[in-house]
Amino acid sequence: MRQDEIWDAETARDYDTPGTGMFAPEVIGPTVDRLAELAAGGRALEFAVGTGRVAVPLAERGVPVAGIELSEPMVARLRDKVDESGIPVVVGDMATATAPGEYSLVYLVFNTIANLLTQAEQVACFRNAARHLAPGGRFVIELWVPELRKLPPGQQATVWQVEPGYVGLDTYDPLAQLIVSHHFRFDDSRQATLFRTPHRYVWPAELDLMGQLAGFELESRHADWTGGEFTAESRSHVSVYRLPPVA
Repeated sequence: MRQDEIWDAETARDYDTPGTGMFAPEVIGPTVDRLAELAAGGRALEFAVGTGRVAVPLAERGVPVAGIELSEPMVARLRDKVDESGIPVVVGDMATATAPGEYSLVYLVFNTIANLLTQAEQVACFRNAARHLAPGGRFVIELWVPELRKLPPGQQATVWQVEPGYVGLDTYDPLAQLIVSHHFRFDDSRQATLFRTPHRYVWPAELDLMGQLAGFELESRHADWTGGEFTAESRSHVSVYRLPPVA
């Protein structure tokens, strides 16, 4: 499953769920608040900007935002909300594509660095973020923590969400650090739809080493966008990496 095959026109059409899920105010609000604070009055660049779930409200807060996005259908959906002058977007791979200008903040939300399926690509993503940042600039990553402790010997999958009309589960390949997320949606009929996405999972310690290779230092790590404490039981984290300021 290539990323450009997954994020096609059908996925882009159904991606937005205004007011619910990851588009709920209680999710978007703290995310935008924290990113606006970290931008510190400068420009922000979103890797994998998608349909603008975060970029649009961040721009509405007065932060100049640009984006890099692999999927042209997702960009087309973004253009239904804001034009190129409002949020300019470069179509390309977030590990290699270059957006013009210099930024105080680059951010990558909702587990998206895991869409890069090799360690080398993930390291390249860190280095690409560093290329776009001014000295002292920050790179922010939101990422889930692999739930390998839930895998007893011989079991290959974990169910991570069950709710009316939806079941989410992950299948693991621990040797390659690969996961395929399966999203089953169904109603009262006998039919269900399945959407699958592959990921390479990354432990926080490995992520920190990637940052070091790109010249970053870990500035902070929290369990969520509101600054909750990150512990051994946290299911995700928001990690802030910073380039050294000018001496």
